[in-house]
Amino acid sequence: MSGLRAMGNFETLELIWVLVCVRQAGCLVFSAWNNPGDVLLKNPIITLLTDFGTKDHYVASMKGVILNTNPRCHLIDITHHVSRHDIREGAFILANAYSHFPKGTIHLAVVDPGVGGARKPLLLVTPDYYFVGPDNGLFTMIMKNETLEQVIALDRPKYHLSNVSTTFHGRDIFAPVAAHLSLGVKPSALGHRIDLLSWLGFNGPLNREGKLLGEVLYIDAFGNLISDIREGRLSQFIGKHPFVIRAGGKTIRSLKKGYWEGKKGEPIALIGSGGFLEIAIREGSAQKVLKVKRGDPVIISTK
Repeated sequence: MSGLRAMGNFETLELIWVLVCVRQAGCLVFSAWNNPGDVLLKNPIITLLTDFGTKDHYVASMKGVILNTNPRCHLIDITHHVSRHDIREGAFILANAYSHFPKGTIHLAVVDPGVGGARKPLLLVTPDYYFVGPDNGLFTMIMKNETLEQVIALDRPKYHLSNVSTTFHGRDIFAPVAAHLSLGVKPSALGHRIDLLSWLGFNGPLNREGKLLGEVLYIDAFGNLISDIREGRLSQFIGKHPFVIRAGGKTIRSLKKGYWEGKKGEPIALIGSGGFLEIAIREGSAQKVLKVKRGDPVIISTK
């Protein structure tokens, strides 16, 4: 109690107020530096997305580094089955998952074929989230969706492992940085601010000669073909006119509300859960039936 007596009345009341807030909030601790949501979770969440798979020790090593620094972290796997070295696929999956997490979540993403090279390790700070990973375009869709408050090049060895491998920055740089961030280390302490970032060519569909020209952006585990045509862009293009959708040599003349409206073995089009035009086959694989690969055209035309 001697510490309290040494304080002035204002400081004492302020401390009591903070303690009451923390106790009532239960899972929340207020932190002045923590921009995303202005709230730091008492049991912070770190998500992981990689192309490492789960056969080897890589994911477990990253988790061990994080928990050694902050055992209170909740570690959530978005996926570790991004196709090997496929930055575009990783960017798409991350963009469709990150916003469903609580404010203050730290998203750690590693699809890093250039590990150990010239690309920078980064921390992106947005109003609600943190993103830790390589500067190779992996955060392109995040940068399109979010307002960037800070971009930090992670060049402070104090917050890395003591021996940094040239082949495993996920364990030696990104994991310890995410862990220190979860403890309340200020983003500015982790490196210096930069302005230039790497972008991937997610150009979106083109309106050309009366047609909307899109492409297959992603193929999920069910074989559904997810295009780069968003619902709003499609609605704007077709208006109230009849339309046709062509993909994989097939023509589709309507949008379904869901998979249940399709006949087995017949291609259908619908707006998927991520808000993109999708080609699917009920209880089947559109990829296998239509023999389509990522990057193949999806063409919309009106009558």
